[in-house]
This record gives sequence, structure tokens and C-alpha cells, in this order.
Amino acid sequence: MNESFSFFPESASEGALQFDRLSLALFGVCVLFSLGISLAILVFIARYWHSREVDRQFQPSRGMHWLVEITWMLGPLAILLGLFAWGAVVYIRAHRPPTDPVEVNVVAKQWMWKIAHPSGRREINTLHLPIGRPVRLTMISEDVIHSFFVPAFRVKQDVLPGRYSTLWFRATKPGRYHLFCAEYCGTEHSQMIGQVVVQQREEYAEWIAQGTEESLAQAGRRNLDSMGCLQCHGGIPGGQVGPPLTGLYGHRVTLSDGARVVADPEYLRRSILEPAAEVREGFEPKMPSYDGQIDPEQLLEIIAYLRSVADATGPLAGPGTLDTDSRSPGASSPVQQSPDESSPPGPTGEDDVEQPLDSPEAAESRSPPSTDAEESR
Repeated sequence: MNESFSFFPESASEGALQFDRLSLALFGVCVLFSLGISLAILVFIARYWHSREVDRQFQPSRGMHWLVEITWMLGPLAILLGLFAWGAVVYIRAHRPPTDPVEVNVVAKQWMWKIAHPSGRREINTLHLPIGRPVRLTMISEDVIHSFFVPAFRVKQDVLPGRYSTLWFRATKPGRYHLFCAEYCGTEHSQMIGQVVVQQREEYAEWIAQGTEESLAQAGRRNLDSMGCLQCHGGIPGGQVGPPLTGLYGHRVTLSDGARVVADPEYLRRSILEPAAEVREGFEPKMPSYDGQIDPEQLLEIIAYLRSVADATGPLAGPGTLDTDSRSPGASSPVQQSPDESSPPGPTGEDDVEQPLDSPEAAESRSPPSTDAEESR
């Protein structure tokens, strides 16, 4: 057998086999019906050729013709409903990530993929992953529409400007796999390529430990500090002007119009860029817009920090108190750097704890509290 040719690309993810089987089933049904209809056409052409002597007078239906007609209608209907149910199950599974994925940020721009890991390790056009662990990508574009496509994983997701999109998968085979942009994005679209490197967990741990950068959560805390956000949102007595940041991510919040929404990444992004669009109940719309003053990567870093303090209570440390000696990939998360921030987890204020929401239409699920090093293993 010629191993250089394969009907499908290499299969290297948990869901790839499901997509392949569904595709083969659809292809088989199409071939079956095409052959059946083509054969019927040939039979009728031969049977009712214009030169043949055939009684072409109308005759009332006799026998069990009605049973044939019902079978012809209900049979294909049952097959199509079965394929629809099968496809729905595959779709739901593909859009419901586990509750403890490795969170990776992806920012697309003409013509590259910028990737950031929770530990702070960053890459361009290359994505390193551990084998056997679910990975969820939170993606956004800086300019035009792109599309993140890994054929070996059977996953493809449009990456849009001004909006987060998510994608998850679980790699099952070590190796290097192609990464493409599947949406025309400009003159060098064909050059927007990369690779996904799937490693054994021990190799991935060694690779992720080589970085000396601060973690995403620490970078997010530094961004909040430099922009003066903690003066209003730090929960410090006498300085509280805006809602507190502790216990916010993944919880339901009440808006000034009475609506209740989940503080997911999209809500947090809007709150920073368009603060007057959704004002929290009990607070005045005094926050200025940071649209144009903060880039997508900084926004994702801030969201990573808010995720790290999602179950914290009490005030954050004041501006200028970021611990600059703990920015290694294995350091503790910023919420543990202050005595006031180490109180037991729990809901804050009147907000209810929101259960993880995994569907693409709902909020992103919130992972259980863990350190950056645990997320990177």
C-alpha cells in the first residue's frame, strides 16, 4: 500500500476520528443515493424509450404501491435525521471544553500568529502543547478576519477583530503539524503559516520552564498598576469608585438596568473599552474609555489576572506594590502576594457564583483555582 497517499490528513486529536467517521458516513450516503438514482434513470430510459411499444395510458394504482411510496419517503427521512443527530452530538462535544483546560491566548495580525502561554512564554507562528491535556485558545485579531486551521486536529475557527472567539482540542499524538490561516487576509495570506508542536508532558514542562518572562497574570497586574486602575477598583477603603476586581471573573453581575450578565472575557473587554455600555448597579459611569490606549495582548493579560483572583476576597494591594521578584514562570499568582488577598475563596457582595458555561453562545467556563505552573503542566 502506498503510504504517501491518505484520503484524510493525519489524525492527531481526540475529536478527529469522530469528524472522519461522520464525513465518511455522509459520503457513503451520498454515493448510495447517487448510484440508486442513476440506476433508476438508466432503467427508465431503457424501459420507456420512445421506440418501444409500451402501454402509456394512465392506470389507477394497484397493489401495494402506496407502501413503496411511504417507504421511499420515510426511509431517507430516517437516514437524514440520524445523520443530523450524529452531527449534533459531534458539534456539542467539540464546543464543550473540559473545566480544566490549559488556557492559551492567540492574537492574529497580518501576517502572523502571536501566542502567549499562562506562564508568560510567548511564541510567533508556533504553538507548543502537552499531549493528552485539553487546550483552550482565546483568540482575537488586530486587523482583519483570520481563521485558525489545524488539519490534523480537524479544527478551524474564524478569528475576528473586536471580538473573542474560542477553540479547544486535545492532542493525542506527538509531532509537528501544519497551522494555516484559512481566511484570505491580504497580499501575504499564503505566508501566514506555522506549526503546532505536540510534546510529551515531561518535554513540555522542560520547554515551558525555559522562559524567564513574568506570567500572564503578573503582566496583567502590572498593566492595571501602570494605568492606575487599582486606585478606583482595588477595593481600598476611601478609594473605591468602581466595582472591585476580586471575585469578579466568572460570576454574575447586575447592571444598572437590572440585567444580569456573566463577567466572562467578552464582558470584561467591553467594560474596559466601552465602560459606559454596561454600567454596574450601584456605580456611576465615571470610567474613561481605554479604546486605542491598550492593545489586545494587554487586554488578555488583564483578563488572565482577573481569572487568577476570581475566588479571592478583600482589597487588592495598592498601586505600586507589584512584587517584581516573583515573575518567573513557576511563581505564585499575584493574588497570593498580599496578606489582604489571601483570604478564603468565596463570592463577593451580592453577586452569585456562576457555574461554568461551556457553549460558544454562553460565557467561557471558569477553571478551578490553580497556579500558573499547574496550568502549564
